[in-house]
Amino acid sequence: MRLIVKIGTSVIAPGGRIDAQRMRLLVDQLDLANHEYILVTSGAVAGGMSSLGLSERPTDLALMQASAAVGQSQLMHTYEQLFFGKKVVAQLLVSNDDFSSTTRYLNFSNTLRKLLDLKVLPIINENDSISVRELEGSFGDNDELSALVATAVKADWLILLTDVDGFYRQNGHVAPEIVPTVRQITPAMEAECGGNGKLGRGGMLSKLKAARVAMEAGIHVAIANGTAPHVIPMVVKHKAGTYFPAMRTKARAAKV
Repeated sequence: MRLIVKIGTSVIAPGGRIDAQRMRLLVDQLDLANHEYILVTSGAVAGGMSSLGLSERPTDLALMQASAAVGQSQLMHTYEQLFFGKKVVAQLLVSNDDFSSTTRYLNFSNTLRKLLDLKVLPIINENDSISVRELEGSFGDNDELSALVATAVKADWLILLTDVDGFYRQNGHVAPEIVPTVRQITPAMEAECGGNGKLGRGGMLSKLKAARVAMEAGIHVAIANGTAPHVIPMVVKHKAGTYFPAMRTKARAAKV
């Protein structure tokens, strides 16, 4: 299978500091011998904050871009250490323009497929250090980006890892309960979603939008807690998170 695993800021850099132990636990869950993976990783800005002595996400654009530049270097260095001896990894930094231009999109898709053919594991992030639109939240903390990547490579699964167990249904005065399966994303569901995270730009709403894009492209989607033990293999077995089944076959989606 081909799986896209999106790791949110709340998972990878809680408190504004890259957590190498959490990253190790996730990397150790990847069945590299039997499946293909692409990681879409957030956390560059949050990771750079600790090195620069910042306690809150910057609002000044130049300082935010500086944080992203510092944090991205730390992020890839950590990934390279964790995959050493297991898998060759490649870094791809993308922007909104890579998806709005047909030529750039085709080049990006071809590069991804060639890396997978070469048994290389791509690690993708937004180019936050130079792109204004991405820092303003064009991709919603990489949620939409991960769905576009999944579509580009015709993935089997898109797994969105965050700091909650899945999508929760509001029950008035009763405590919200997790929804195990969502076959259709409705306006009422979107209205129930809260705001963005403290350190990242995403939120449940951006994850639902990403899920819809992937579902319509024939890709199975899950939203799950990235800090839970063995979460990635559990998601594939439908034993963790909220499952969003593909709405059509990949062949039909490609034709559309």
